[in-house]
Amino acid sequence: MAAGGLRGRPVRELLDRYPVESPPVSIAGAAVTIVLRGGADAVEVLLIERAASPTDPASGQVALPGGHVSDGDGSLEVTAARELEEEVGLTRSDLAGPLRFVETIRAPRFRLHVGVFAAEIGPRGGPPSVRSALEVAHVFWLPAAALAETRRVARETQFGAAEVAASVHEGHVLWGFTRRVLRRFFDLPLEDEVVGPVLPPHPERPS
Repeated sequence: MAAGGLRGRPVRELLDRYPVESPPVSIAGAAVTIVLRGGADAVEVLLIERAASPTDPASGQVALPGGHVSDGDGSLEVTAARELEEEVGLTRSDLAGPLRFVETIRAPRFRLHVGVFAAEIGPRGGPPSVRSALEVAHVFWLPAAALAETRRVARETQFGAAEVAASVHEGHVLWGFTRRVLRRFFDLPLEDEVVGPVLPPHPERPS
């Protein structure tokens, strides 16, 4: 699908493809939410940039709001809603309707399945913001059309440092699992995430 096709699809049409469901937490270990809004020229997606942390395998990466299932979460939908509030301050009352269950996708790097939900921010919804600087560094909106553009960017992958397929917007680099989830959601062709050779480590400089 071309970028023009992305611009032409209303948010409601995108969401109506999926049911309102509360799948059990037994089918996945985490949940994320694709939050949409109608931008000036196109649909936009809410993304976060994770805070730098030596204990977080997704440290510094661009991601969808979400996280691991916690004890007491009655369903994956509860997990998604809880993480949405904890990370960007959006509650159910900020959304235009219920969360839609999109699918469950395997995240090989994190060795778990992730439940993917989608929703539209409501006309009276509060602006998303960083709720915990220990988890989230930035919150921003990505034009969906940016997903149709592919660049090769060097990143550390499960195979080592390699060139990967990425979308870049205003300095934010989207690649890997989150980019794959969003390209599937917008019916864009799937790409190999690693598109270049595994890069050798930089040689040590002589002392």
